Amino acid sequence: MNDFVICATRSMKKYAGQVSAHMAKFSAFAGMTDNFNGTDLLQTDRFADGEMEVFIKSSIRGRDVIIFTSCARNEAEISVEEAKIELYHAVDALKRAQAAKIIVFEPFISCSRSDRTDRRSSVGLWIHLNILAGLGAKHIVTYQLHSDKSKSMVNPTVCVMDDIPALNLLKQYLCTTYIHNKQTLENEVRSKWAFCSVDAGGEKLARRFANAFGAPLVVAHKQRDNSRLNTIESINILSAQPVDDKILWIVDDMVDTGGSVESLIRALVPLGPREINLIAVHPVFSRPASQKLSALSREGMLKRIIVTDTVSVREEIPGLETVSSAELSARIIRTILTNTSMEKLLKPFNANDFFNHPNLFS
Repeated sequence: MNDFVICATRSMKKYAGQVSAHMAKFSAFAGMTDNFNGTDLLQTDRFADGEMEVFIKSSIRGRDVIIFTSCARNEAEISVEEAKIELYHAVDALKRAQAAKIIVFEPFISCSRSDRTDRRSSVGLWIHLNILAGLGAKHIVTYQLHSDKSKSMVNPTVCVMDDIPALNLLKQYLCTTYIHNKQTLENEVRSKWAFCSVDAGGEKLARRFANAFGAPLVVAHKQRDNSRLNTIESINILSAQPVDDKILWIVDDMVDTGGSVESLIRALVPLGPREINLIAVHPVFSRPASQKLSALSREGMLKRIIVTDTVSVREEIPGLETVSSAELSARIIRTILTNTSMEKLLKPFNANDFFNHPNLFS
């Protein structure tokens, strides 16, 4: 194992500290406290004209560097544009300081939906990933990309990429927080729960939840009004079983404006479910998502919203529960630094297996 240091841009210093605290507990890193004290390694300066410079405060020559960053809404309240420029400057500075290997850990890649090639539009994800690779990043790690094809945007001979299925983290949370044991899984969940996609494109994600818990699948098929932006004309609900008196869990990889979720919930309520919950990895919550979700909660239509901490959420939203990903991030870094297999972190989740061996990551 090469010498290493964990650091962060301004957007994720607190998160990097949480990850470091978990890593310090691993026996393989016992006594290596100096490796986890790099959250202040980077200094970001601004010139009078607004230009930026990132400075490395101590030598990292020959060391592997894991840099945590967020270019979405973040704890430091830095804009998307500024956070990206700071990240690019930081990778450049680390490369010039002769880091042996630069690993960029970006839990949520904010431009991940900009992955469609069109003759007259830019492709934001391609730009972002290839800038990082071109500046010297050798490894990019993220959670739950918007599409599988996105991983092919980086040349693996230049930079490798790991897309970790953070939905497994949420499945484990459901098991430990709401199910508790195999008896409840068999007697309650499989007969009274159902997992619902936000749209036809999200069927794959919802099906993974349904398969993991042995529960029914509900598919929402929405018809958009192409004459107006972000407007849904109608929603058709497809289900092999009636949804009345079911506990519904709407599954998505991210919630942005909340428009699709709001329309779906209002379409589901007349069908008589016992309760409706929302579960998603990335709480993007662009305006006015918070207002929409809060209104649904106040009206009794939405009970719980379960998300991870890949995007910082400051708004008070009724029923919001945030699942920490810091321990999982620490375990990912451990596998990278020790060159061990990520198989256990990537395999499909099965609730029955989990209750037989209740540790998702070991």
